[in-house]
This record gives sequence, C-alpha cells and structure tokens, in this order.
Amino acid sequence: SAFSGSITMVRVSVVVPVALALCLCLSRVYGQAYDVVVYAATASGVCAAVSIAQQGLKVALVEPGTNVGGMVSGGLGWTDIGNAGVIGGLAEQFFIDVGTVYGHANKPVYHFEPHVAEDVFTSWLSKYNIPVFFNNRINSTNMEGTTVVSITTVSNNIFAAKVFIDASYEGDLLDLAGVSSTWGREPSSKYNETLAGRQAEPSSHGGHQFRVAVDPYDSEGKLLPLIYTGDVGKPGDGDQKVQAYNFRMCLCNNQTNRVAWTKPASYNADEWEVFRRYIKAANFTNPTMSTFMTVSSLPNGKTDINNNGAISTDFIGGAWAYPSGSWSVRDAIKEAHIAYTQGFFWFLASDPSVPSTLREEVNKWGLCKDEFVKNNNWPHQLYVREARRMIGEYIFTQHDRFAPDNTKNDSIGLGSYNIDSHHAQRIPQKFGSSMGLVNEGDVEVGSAETFEIPYAHMLPKQSQATNLIVPVCTSATHIGYGCLRLEPQFMIMGHSAGTAAVSAIKQNKRLADLDIPALQSLLQQQGQKIFIQK
Repeated sequence: SAFSGSITMVRVSVVVPVALALCLCLSRVYGQAYDVVVYAATASGVCAAVSIAQQGLKVALVEPGTNVGGMVSGGLGWTDIGNAGVIGGLAEQFFIDVGTVYGHANKPVYHFEPHVAEDVFTSWLSKYNIPVFFNNRINSTNMEGTTVVSITTVSNNIFAAKVFIDASYEGDLLDLAGVSSTWGREPSSKYNETLAGRQAEPSSHGGHQFRVAVDPYDSEGKLLPLIYTGDVGKPGDGDQKVQAYNFRMCLCNNQTNRVAWTKPASYNADEWEVFRRYIKAANFTNPTMSTFMTVSSLPNGKTDINNNGAISTDFIGGAWAYPSGSWSVRDAIKEAHIAYTQGFFWFLASDPSVPSTLREEVNKWGLCKDEFVKNNNWPHQLYVREARRMIGEYIFTQHDRFAPDNTKNDSIGLGSYNIDSHHAQRIPQKFGSSMGLVNEGDVEVGSAETFEIPYAHMLPKQSQATNLIVPVCTSATHIGYGCLRLEPQFMIMGHSAGTAAVSAIKQNKRLADLDIPALQSLLQQQGQKIFIQK
C-alpha cells in the first residue's frame, strides 16, 4: 500500500432479498434469449429495463449484487438536483411515486428513506414482470465481430440478447466486450480543460480543506495513517487516482429505532491520529456533527450523511484500485471502506480528544433498525462515484457543460448540476511556514445551468461494439463526468438507452444508425425533456 498505516478490513453478512417477480438465478441458463439484457440493477438499469418492457420487448436485469436501485436505494436519499424542472420520463415518475408513498399525490419528492426507493423500484419490476437475476457478476462476453452475443457470469449463467445495456457503476460489460475505457484524471492539456488534472491546492474551485497546519509526521518522521506517501504529481498532470468513495449513511436518533455505536473489531485508535491533531489544531468553537459531515434530513427522523470538511466520510485515496480491480480486490476495497466509516463514527463517539458535547451528540445517533434489514442495517451499495469511463464515439468534456457547447443535435435528455468531483489524495504540503496537509482534487464549478446530454456519448466506437449502449460509465473525461454522474442524470440516460435499444431492434438497425429526430420524438412522447427551453 502507498499509505502509511492501514484500515483493517471487516466483514458483513449479505442476504439476498426475496420479492415478487424477482428471481434468484442459481443454475446455468441455456436457450433463454432476451431482446435486451441490462447489466446492473442500478437506478439507471431499472429505468432502462422498465422502458424496454413498457414498449413490449423481453428484458432481463442481471445484477451482480443483492439489491435493486444502486445508490438511490443504497443511502443517497438526499437527491442531487440542480433544476428539478429538467427531470422527465421515468426519472420524474420515480420521484412522483416516492411522493405518493409519503402521501403527496402527483407531487415529486426528492428526499426519501432508502427502503422506500427500493420498494418503488421493486414495484415497477413486479408490474412489468421483469426478472432480476441477483448475485450474477459478469465474467466474460461472447463476441461475433462487433456484436455482443451473450454474457457469462461468475456463477456460470449465460444471458443472450440482441442488445446489451451496461448500466453498472464499474463498466465491466463494456470492458469485457473490448470497448476502450479509462479511469482517473486526464491532463489538462489533453482536451484543453482548465479544470482537469491534478489540482493546485488550495484552489479557488474546491473545498473540504484543512483550515490550519496539521503536523503530518509521527515521532519517527514517517507520515501518519490516511496520508498518501507516494508521488503527488504536478498541477495539471493526469493520473489514475480516483475521486474518493464513501457510504451515504442513513442514521436516526429515535431511540427505539437506533442501533447504538459499538467499537469495531478492527478499530485502532492510532489510525486516527491525524484527525486527533486536526481537532486540536483547529480549536473548533462548539463543533457539532455538521462540522465534520453533511447531515441532510430525510422523512421519519432519518438522515443522509455525506462528506464535509477536511476529514469526513470520504475515504480519500482508498479506491484507486477499484475501477480495474478483480472482484476480490473490489470486495476488499468495500470492506476497507466499511472499516473506515465505522472507525470514523467510533472515533467521534468515543475518543477523548473529541469535545464531550460532540461525543454526546454522535452517541444520540446510530444506524436504523428498519433500513438495510438484511445487511446488518449497513448500506448495501458503496458510493462508486466514478470508475471506468468509456472512450466512445463522442467524448463529453468540460466544454460540453457550459454555453455555447451545452446544446446537442442528438440530445436525449437534460442535466442540471455543477461539475462535482471529490478529492483524490491527502498529501503533505507547506502550510504557511509550517509543514501541513492538503486534500487534493475537489472541483465544484458551475450551478444549476441546464445542459443537453448527447446520445453519441453513450455509444462505443462502432469498430468495437455495435449492439451495446452505456448510460452510466459514459464516454466522458473526468471533469465532464463530474456533472453527469448524478443519479437523476443516470436515470434519464437509462430510460433513453432503453428506448434506443427498442428502436434499434424494431427497426433492425445498429444503435448508431438510428434516426435521431425520430428517437427524440419518441422520447418526448414518453415524457423525456430533450431540449433547453429558450
């Protein structure tokens, strides 16, 4: 490891849910051909599958894990929205259906409990008789030229289809199909992106930074745990350092529903020395939980906890090996993030260096007994903010986010969010006259300006794959992806990808050869919002 110290890994049990019309596939599937196979039951994947089923074609969802909904049902209950008015189609219908659950008929609700999101998705899949094959991690593809004929999973199940949709956060199907991809950060020079590459910190377009100098070295002159010890790079350089992942924690302070914090088996107080020093050096006045995390309120007294500040729920530098990692590597990274997050909360709840009022506040909160009930109340989905990014027919860059390049002739949906990328590394750096620390990589630029999402950036190069469409790991630079990687956009792109797949099959055309105005007209009939209103 390139990190000083380590976060010991722990294990949690995973139980497969049983729900109407969702099936657990444990045996090899032969001769079971579908019109479309959607890989990964993320929110984007569910929208793609429902779009296909609504139009009368046979679709299967092949899910590598145990739940449907990805991050939307995995703890991200405080939806990232710029202008809600751009959300249409199935994405809009999802939020309306959530509103119905909470007694707000025909009114979208964007802040919700995780189990409500999963219940809505499950009801959709049941309504349209869409089978979901859980615990089917992809292992290989069967290609005939540029056509994906079938995929085979680790459990030796085979799924054949006319069109495939890779709706995973990892982009494994596209990779196994031989489609070009990348991960990490492009240098600023590659696409003339002023925000790209390694950031010069502290920067004017980022945050979550150390407010004071914190000595990064131990008594032997070695860097403390949670600090990167390798080559930090130069501003503007590209690298394969991935922005930080975390768990979006659903907590409550209802004492009858709260699971009290307990000391993690792997907890080592020495791992948190940098946090201890930061609290002392910053000398916070009456710090609260909100000083060290974003606490967003959800219905029924629950929260969506997200990263905030110099040291928070983001495990900075902990996910670099994830995009191209094997299943075992990814499992280990997920476990390390669990250990990090458990350690973070236990430190705040118990360490003597934490002001007593803050410790008392943290100990009033805990996991919710009625959330993630089959996963020890822990979120089932690691927040994979960014993994592989396809290198396809069109690459969405920083320029595509802003006028005049934010309109597209082939638009299939609208987005509205700032470019948002989290830190990639924590490194030692001069802090005035002292040696201190900076977090590096955060980019938050733009506001709620609307941009059009191009169809072409969901398509691989046609010399590589002609019956595959990708609505999550799209063809974008790291900076461009920063405004695309929000769940409403993923859902919008999933819906449009599903409709494109249906159109290609019904017209016997390649995905790249569809008549774009006809596709746009069909999407508008389905409630998608395609063009910026002048």
